[in-house]
Amino acid sequence: MNQEVTEFIEKVKEPWQAHLCQELRQVVYHAIPDVQERIQYNKPHFLKNKKYAAVISTSKDAVSFTIFNAAGLEFPAGLFAGPPERKTIKYRSGEQMDGGLLTDLLRQASDTI
Repeated sequence: MNQEVTEFIEKVKEPWQAHLCQELRQVVYHAIPDVQERIQYNKPHFLKNKKYAAVISTSKDAVSFTIFNAAGLEFPAGLFAGPPERKTIKYRSGEQMDGGLLTDLLRQASDTI
């Protein structure tokens, strides 16, 4: 695990956001065991074969998780937004993450990278 990504998560101000960032990071590692991670554009980016697989982004009141290489995948209606090649889900305080769903989608998306 990349120390810069660890430090990014540790510096997230809202405890619920930091916890969710850590859970999302674990989802990535479950879906892509050989993932590489780095901070780019002040956000944790996760790569497979030097290509973007996912990114975590925080804002004042939300945590977003983007899955790249998503064209052709079936996403649950109403949960994700964005163009076909990348889909983003946004979480706010109190909302539950479905780790199994995210792991499955990320695994499918990254299989062709």
